Amino acid sequence: MKELQDIVKAFDHAQIAGKQTALATVVHVEGSSYRRAGARMIVTDDGQLTGAISGGCLEGDALRKARLVMAQQKPILVTYDTTDEDDAKLGVGLGCNGIIHILIEPIDPSSSNNPIALFKQFLSKREPVVLVTIFTLNDKQAAQPGTCALMNKDEQVTGVFPDSTIEDAVLIDAKDVLKNGNSVTKTYIYEDRFTCFIELLRAAVSLIVVGAGNDAIPLTKLAAVLGWQITVIDGRSNYIIPERFPLADKLIVTKPDNALSKLSLDNRTVFVLMTHNYNYDMAMLKQLLPLQLPYIGALGPKKRLNRILDELREEGVNITDEQLESIYGPAGLDVGSENSEEIALSIIAEIQAVLTKRNGSSLRYKATNHIRGGEQIIQQSLTENI
Repeated sequence: MKELQDIVKAFDHAQIAGKQTALATVVHVEGSSYRRAGARMIVTDDGQLTGAISGGCLEGDALRKARLVMAQQKPILVTYDTTDEDDAKLGVGLGCNGIIHILIEPIDPSSSNNPIALFKQFLSKREPVVLVTIFTLNDKQAAQPGTCALMNKDEQVTGVFPDSTIEDAVLIDAKDVLKNGNSVTKTYIYEDRFTCFIELLRAAVSLIVVGAGNDAIPLTKLAAVLGWQITVIDGRSNYIIPERFPLADKLIVTKPDNALSKLSLDNRTVFVLMTHNYNYDMAMLKQLLPLQLPYIGALGPKKRLNRILDELREEGVNITDEQLESIYGPAGLDVGSENSEEIALSIIAEIQAVLTKRNGSSLRYKATNHIRGGEQIIQQSLTENI
C-alpha cells in the first residue's frame, strides 16, 4: 500500500516536470527472492527510482532496461536467474537462489487505463480490488500486455484484456479471489501464450489510537512510515493537537460515547486503547466488543484488562469467546520493550502479524517453501477453460 502511494506521487511529480516514466513489477518468482510478486518500482527518464523490486541489487539493471522501454514505448519481460551459485556473472549478486521475472512497461499518461490510473482508482476508496497483469512468460520476445484490468468489490471491471479468449477465465478467478478475500496472489499459465498475475489489493490499515499521551506519539510515527491511516482520539483538547501528532490523518476530541459516530470502520480498522484513563478505556471497549474488529490492543497489565472485562460483565455485557479473540492485552509482541518507542514497535509488529495471520515468530525457524509474505504461487494449466 505505502509503495503504491509513493509510486503514484512520484508519477504525478514526473508529469509536472515533463518526464517519461516506466513501471517495473515483480510478476513471478520461482524459488526465493527478496521481494514477492507484486513488488513495484517506478522509474523516470532521468533515473529517479521510487519503490523497490529487490534489496537494491536489481534496481540498477532494471533502470537501464526501463530507459529502453521508455524509448521504444514497448513493455518487456526481464528474467534474473540466481539458482546458479555463481550468480556473480549477472553482475547483481542476488544470493536469493531463485528466478525473478520482472515486467517493465511504459506509462502512457494519455491512456485512461494505464497502471497509475488503475492504482489511483484503488487508492481513492477503502475497498479491496483485484488487479490483473498479463504477460508472456514462455516467449519473452512476444507482446507483453502488462497491467491491464482492475475489478472492484462490485465486480465491475476497468481496463481491456489483450485477448478475449482468456478474459472469461481470468474474471472467474478474479471474482473468486475478491469473494474469498484471500491475501494470496496467483500466477496462472494459459497455454504458451499468456501468464496472468491476479493480485488482491487491500486498503491501508486504519489505526485508531485512543489516547493522546506521550507514548502515543511514537506509535503514530511508526504507523505513518508504513503508510497506515492514523486517527487519534482523546477527551483532552490540550493533548490532541497537530503539533503533537503532525503525521495523523485525523484528530478527534470527544468523549468515548461519541467516538464511534465520528469514525468509519471496516475490516482493516484496528484500535489501540492507551489513554491511561481506566473509565475512558472501559467505555471504549464496551462499544468496540460487538463490532468484531480484527485487533483491539489494550495497553497496560493483564490484570487491568481483566478487571475492565469483569466490570463489563457485571454491567450485563455478554462477552463471547469470539470477541475475546480480538482483544490483545497487554498489547504488543514480547520483544523486551521498555520505553515508549520500543513498545510502539512491538504493538505495530503485533498488528501486522494479526492482520497477515502470522504468529510473529523468528524467520529463522520458518521452513523453506514457496509461501512468502502472504503470497502463494500456484501454477496450473487452464487450457480447458479457454
